[in-house]
Amino acid sequence: MVASMVCGTAAAVPAGSVADTATQIVTLAGNHRLVMLGEYHGTAETPLLVTDLMERYSRDTAPVRLGLELPMSENAALARYLRSSGDADARAALRTSPFWQVKDDQHDGRRSRDMLALIETLRVLRLQGRDVGVAGYDIEISTYDTDMDRDAAMATHLRQQFNALPAGARMVVLTGNVHAMRHPFADAPPEMKHRTMASYLLDLPLYSVRVEALRGQFWGCMNPCRALTLRELPAQDPVVETDPERSYDVWVHLPALSVGTLTDP
Repeated sequence: MVASMVCGTAAAVPAGSVADTATQIVTLAGNHRLVMLGEYHGTAETPLLVTDLMERYSRDTAPVRLGLELPMSENAALARYLRSSGDADARAALRTSPFWQVKDDQHDGRRSRDMLALIETLRVLRLQGRDVGVAGYDIEISTYDTDMDRDAAMATHLRQQFNALPAGARMVVLTGNVHAMRHPFADAPPEMKHRTMASYLLDLPLYSVRVEALRGQFWGCMNPCRALTLRELPAQDPVVETDPERSYDVWVHLPALSVGTLTDP
């Protein structure tokens, strides 16, 4: 990781807040229509970052779609919720699937009230006339044998969703930071040397963003699932990578991450 960051070149916009990080991403991603964010799961700040990006990208009626690391079996419920009034019954219906019923000390952080708030924000944006949508692209855990099988399947689903976009539309994808790697780190352990989801999509207008933080915690599964602490870093500018074998197009740093409010059954 450190070697990859040192090899990059610093961009001009310093980190200071979630909004500042969103500005960095919008500026650096430019006209790329597939913006992939590699995150640490289970934080309060990353859903806010995605919310900011979706609001910015959907201004002036520009069509934007959000891809979430949720099973595609959730897509019908997501679509119904975006069309709903967002009342208590609609919110309860969104959380009835087995995916949302996993207990806090057993799941990997993709389920949180912060993520539900992000989905609600998209519903409100649609109500305001914005052309936004959301869909999952993951597969059920029981349907794959290896991580590479899962990454390949997710890439296939994302490609299908990208190809179905309205003309000129942009797609923002939120995923775990390993799935977002264009190429694995040169010194990665053998279990991380497999082809990642992003590596199957390099022929698309992909811009891969590693979302880091200067300090804080996220929710991860290291047997058991729990809050994990990040190594503290000094303030730094975004790090842009240009090597053909780069892992990401840019590394950005939020000021801090904190564990989100994880959902209960």
